[in-house]
Amino acid sequence: MGNYVFTTEALLDTLSTDAADENSKHDMGGNIVPLLVEQGAAQVYDFQANRVPGEDPQAERYWRDVGTLDSYFDAHMDLCAVIPAFDLYNERWPILTHIPSHPPAKFVHDDGDRVGRAIDSVVSNGVIVSGAGVRESVLSPGVRVHSWATVERSVVMDHTEIGRRAVIRDAILDKNVVVGEGVEIGVNKDDDRARGFTVSDGGVTVVGKGEHVLK
Repeated sequence: MGNYVFTTEALLDTLSTDAADENSKHDMGGNIVPLLVEQGAAQVYDFQANRVPGEDPQAERYWRDVGTLDSYFDAHMDLCAVIPAFDLYNERWPILTHIPSHPPAKFVHDDGDRVGRAIDSVVSNGVIVSGAGVRESVLSPGVRVHSWATVERSVVMDHTEIGRRAVIRDAILDKNVVVGEGVEIGVNKDDDRARGFTVSDGGVTVVGKGEHVLK
């Protein structure tokens, strides 16, 4: 898996040639790119020689193949480190992406054990952590985490809502998921499987887009 840059003409010609080959699996990495290599039409970019403005000259080049649930999850956990392997905060090398029109993230309540906080986490615009605890997690735009809920080592996608006293641990929640009050996800993997959730080889529980999970 990787990033490929083609001219339109070269790509169309190679796809046409590959389509006529009955022995081809028509796979980008397995057939298309090797065909270009055979034709002497491919070049390689030396990623290790890449230099990023504002980066420590001794820093290792960061690359992850996120083709599995576990590698996708690990890449998000990398972002949560105190000194992240991949630095999103280098102003000389900005990540140019779409930022939804949300207000800043907000953390509310400071009353006994009802404290809105996030530690070692990446929290996006539009998130409200209301009297809940978040640790080592990535919260996408528009997420709501309600009072006394706990989110640990998890990736929570856009506009997901986590109810009061819910516990989310070692999990990926897709967009628009609703987690009911007191629900536990990722705490007991056998229970997760019994509910029909996918559990990766590395023990990451995945809840699909738009699911409503009730106790």
